Amino acid sequence: MKGKAAEVKKVDEEGLDRLVKIMERLRGPGGCPWDREQTMESLIPFILEEAYEVVDAIESGSADDVKEELGDLLFQVIFASQIAKEKGSFDIYDVIGESSEKMIRRHPHVFGDLEAETTEDVLKHWAEIKKSEGKEKRGYLSGVPEAIPALLRAHKVSEKASKAGFDWKDVDAVIDKVYEELKEFENALSSGDAERTEEELGDLFFALANVSRFIEVNPEEALRKTIGRFIGRFHYIEKKLEEGGKELGSVGLEEMEAMWNEAKAREKKQAITEG
Repeated sequence: MKGKAAEVKKVDEEGLDRLVKIMERLRGPGGCPWDREQTMESLIPFILEEAYEVVDAIESGSADDVKEELGDLLFQVIFASQIAKEKGSFDIYDVIGESSEKMIRRHPHVFGDLEAETTEDVLKHWAEIKKSEGKEKRGYLSGVPEAIPALLRAHKVSEKASKAGFDWKDVDAVIDKVYEELKEFENALSSGDAERTEEELGDLFFALANVSRFIEVNPEEALRKTIGRFIGRFHYIEKKLEEGGKELGSVGLEEMEAMWNEAKAREKKQAITEG
């Protein structure tokens, strides 16, 4: 068994080294002009795009797609690491080494003597370790990344605040807050004050994010799925119009809503069939 494990590790290391060398070639003399022009900052949209494509692949249920997209995301990590290496900051092996040390440090219940019998115990220890690492230098909530989608950030910020005791007693109290914020938004909208309207709309979104936390639903996932359903239904309308020799914008709202309801009915029927 030891021989096989060593052989697998060797293949894995060779695979990583090969990918690193490909990146070095792309960035090196005679390499790809586009790759050579990239900076850490210019990679940001590509890193985000690849991360979301991994999510799409996971939701598709295709193992081949997941494998491919994880590879694309890994390549972005190697790309950024190569840029850092050229500046003398770090390389991919430093990234891997630091990640390994961090995972060992943050799992003392696995690699040390600390006991953690439940997920709640694990999360509590994780938070304490992160705090000891100085991840909250600007304040208790500063550890929540600013770059993540705002709805997801609202969820994480409120979740962290709740752990400090700053929270409603139950979901009914949060729903009351939603109605309160909705009323304030309506008043702001009626006033014609654009800045105040934006502020109240943000408060409404934040209250809804808190509802999702109480019912243990990720608001980002919920909204993504709603968008997916909207796109699917809209494409159904588009297809039906094409079948009838019509184009988008050539029919009234009433006719489009009828087709929208057809799409919803098809979804429900499909869900029952699959269930």
